[in-house]
Amino acid sequence: MPELHVLLDRRAGTSLEAYGGYRALAKARRLEPSQVIDELLEANLRGRGGAFFPMGRKASFLAQGTRYLVVNADESEPGTFKDREIMFSEPHRLIEGCLITAHAIGAKHVFVYIRGEYLREFEILRAALEETRAANLLEGVTIVLHRGAGAYICGEESALLESLEGKRGQPRSRPPFPAVAGLYQAPTLINNVETVSTVPVILSMGAAEYAKLGAPPDSTGTRVFSLSGNVAKGGNYELPMGTTLRELIYDLGGGIPDGRELKAVIPGGSSVPVLRADQIDMPLDAQSAAEVGTMLGSGAVIVIDDRACMVQLGLRVAQFYMHESCGKCTPCREGTRWMVQILHKIEDGRAEPRELDLLLDVCDRILGKCLCPLGDAAAMPIASYVDKFRDEFLAHVEHGGCPFEGSSSLERVLAPVDQHAHHPTVEQPS
Repeated sequence: MPELHVLLDRRAGTSLEAYGGYRALAKARRLEPSQVIDELLEANLRGRGGAFFPMGRKASFLAQGTRYLVVNADESEPGTFKDREIMFSEPHRLIEGCLITAHAIGAKHVFVYIRGEYLREFEILRAALEETRAANLLEGVTIVLHRGAGAYICGEESALLESLEGKRGQPRSRPPFPAVAGLYQAPTLINNVETVSTVPVILSMGAAEYAKLGAPPDSTGTRVFSLSGNVAKGGNYELPMGTTLRELIYDLGGGIPDGRELKAVIPGGSSVPVLRADQIDMPLDAQSAAEVGTMLGSGAVIVIDDRACMVQLGLRVAQFYMHESCGKCTPCREGTRWMVQILHKIEDGRAEPRELDLLLDVCDRILGKCLCPLGDAAAMPIASYVDKFRDEFLAHVEHGGCPFEGSSSLERVLAPVDQHAHHPTVEQPS
């Protein structure tokens, strides 16, 4: 399966001249806004950030009044780095997508909320925006680049809006939804970088042609998959939807290095349920993923070989979400900490067999009971690790500790919470 270059063309430079101008924008501005939305609906472009909701339908839900477009560039899902490369390699495609989408929804203000750690990408995007402004392509649209401060929770759309308004980044209660009362309580369309960057491609190709790519009717077009972990050639690969995991990992990624055996694959970032090695013939489309009990999520494919302890992996994942929980709702605040405590006991050999079921019960008490998806993002993967690798969890209990005995590839890989020194009090020198 060859890689496509529909969205991500690394051969071009980042300048406006290398990009070739905003031809798709010129075409879009000759159309009525409703016609542009019709193109998105016909192409069936779905959100590439994780929710997979049709962009055209979301745009059609917007209430009347002053409207805003917000681009979620706060890419913080572990294993995901595709939006970073799009901003690094194709900044003008993102800006053109912003302008086309702004025209489609009648917005005059666009906000790009970019992850604070992406300083280089921010500077590239800022330079590209200056070129666009100098070429008089904005036509009254204001694009604001807003740097976040490193909070994972601000990737959730309502927490992002709170942060953008200068408030603490915490999710809002819904309804009302952003399409009715979003940024500054005005109708707001929120999509991620890859989704918005795909809009010029659709206008250039035509919706009908774009819809033929991938696995129509539900999973049309291409996606950029971030391949990482225990694989020979990690990186971003743009592929038609419907390509199998096996093709991505072995044909493009070069397989598992050092003669190791594949153990598991996380197909959509750390927040989605894991797959066993015998499930990698799954096509990378939404329906196929749902049929095996997982999701494509953010498109981050993490490969795990036979050296990895699944209890350690679960502990690292749970620690991440515990650390990033904003604490606003009880199931997430208390549940993630409880999960970490149980996983620590299992890893240390202090747990009893019944505590595996207790762990699953805690996951169940989190799922679907939080204000935002962060709680689900913590509970779903942990529950899947126990379900698909229960024998390994039981071995920790029966062995009185980790059966890998220090040889796990995750042994010295620490979660962020274990990398920080917390000093609640300050000691003054005598």
